[in-house]
Amino acid sequence: MTDIGYWGVPLAILGGAIRVSTPFIFVSIGECITERSGRINLGLEGTLVFGAMSGYAVAYHTDSAWAGTLAAAFAGLLFGLLHGWICKFPKVNDIAIGIALMIFGSGLAFFFGKPYVQPVAPDLPAIPLGFWSDIPQLQAALNVNVLFLVGIALAFAASWMLKNTRIGLTIRVAGDSADAARALGIDVNRVRLWSTGVGGALAGIGGAYLSLYYPGSWNEGISSGQGLMAVALVIFARWSPVNCLYASLLFGGAGALGPALQSVGISQGYYLFYAAPYVLTLGLLVATSSAGGSATRAITAAPGELSITK
Repeated sequence: MTDIGYWGVPLAILGGAIRVSTPFIFVSIGECITERSGRINLGLEGTLVFGAMSGYAVAYHTDSAWAGTLAAAFAGLLFGLLHGWICKFPKVNDIAIGIALMIFGSGLAFFFGKPYVQPVAPDLPAIPLGFWSDIPQLQAALNVNVLFLVGIALAFAASWMLKNTRIGLTIRVAGDSADAARALGIDVNRVRLWSTGVGGALAGIGGAYLSLYYPGSWNEGISSGQGLMAVALVIFARWSPVNCLYASLLFGGAGALGPALQSVGISQGYYLFYAAPYVLTLGLLVATSSAGGSATRAITAAPGELSITK
């Protein structure tokens, strides 16, 4: 982008925010639904990686990226249901099970994914929203994948569902007070089971995006911790799907900062900016765990049954 000077930096950040934020959108909205039911799923990293592998493998064998995306969603659903089923037993810790499933999912993906490192699977389609411009960099920045648009719609749909439907009310009651939910005849374990399953399915779709569009290949380092960062993102978003969308765009822009500087010829120390998403995650965790101020508001917004509020 050196031919358009430093205008390349905001263009690169814009394009990066669109591309990098998409898996964050799906994983964070899924985890938001899970946590609103009163359960934490730290196994999303393993679900994301396994979804990326299974989606890539199915897309390769069927020559259909959409078949791969559905397969990734199904794989994520199974992981979420497994997590929810194990956590229903007495004295089982959500966080410990999540960590175990994160390791389990990543291990399975690395084991079964070895034959798919070299083969090339079809990519998910993108919409060229920059067709009106003659600037190649702007065209590239506005080359938007379909899943990004689906994620935007999903954020508003999930927010509306939680606020205005009986299913949303049931999820919120189960997450705020298990005793109140049982008094209303709600099966808390079933609500949390399916909420965790939905969260896993959305994480699987986020994984399919990674392997089938950006970066668009399968390898063992494809996730870079995005599943774990999404958990911090949900806390920062105060358990709101729409806020998860905005926070995902923020994380996506931070992730694009390093490549954007490199694109305009800044070669000294630019790699430090590649750590921006991780520094941002650490800062958000510190901010939301400190006493008073925004931390108090964030914890107040948390579902009452979450472990972090007890």
